[in-house]
Amino acid sequence: MVVREDRKEQIMDKAVGVFAELGYYKATTALVAKAAGVTQPYVFHFFKNKEELFNAVIDRAVIKIYETFTAVEVPADQLMDTMGNAFIEIMKVHREEILMVMQAHAISEPSIRQHVKEKFATIHQSIVAKFQRAQIPHAEAAASQFMGMGFLITVSKVLDLPQLLCFDDDHTK
Repeated sequence: MVVREDRKEQIMDKAVGVFAELGYYKATTALVAKAAGVTQPYVFHFFKNKEELFNAVIDRAVIKIYETFTAVEVPADQLMDTMGNAFIEIMKVHREEILMVMQAHAISEPSIRQHVKEKFATIHQSIVAKFQRAQIPHAEAAASQFMGMGFLITVSKVLDLPQLLCFDDDHTK
């Protein structure tokens, strides 16, 4: 028997695929329900609307990014490269979720945009704090540049343009 939280996770897993394939505006809770093998009212049992479901999926992905960066413990001179490589690895494993986060800022719904803004601010602040602890000079600027690199990595992967990552010794992967 599937436990309630397992079913919620299953719905969120399927929502990732639906949102990734159709985008926020074309995706519906009915399509998510169908993909998850449940009824639409059952989806509403966990999420009051599509926006809440989308935000929950974003939250889960942001936690994965945060945990990935938090787990990196290397000397300061290796920190940015190691965190960048960790981001590339998480994109391989959780591609659709990470792409949703990296593209969610483009959704014009004010409440979603605000939610995503808060999540990006949280990620930025956690990177700043990590860089400060490592005594990286100009930690805030370095964190901003690091996040910008994350966007570049995302564009490179989405568009299959490895030449955008020419700063990497092995950018053809």
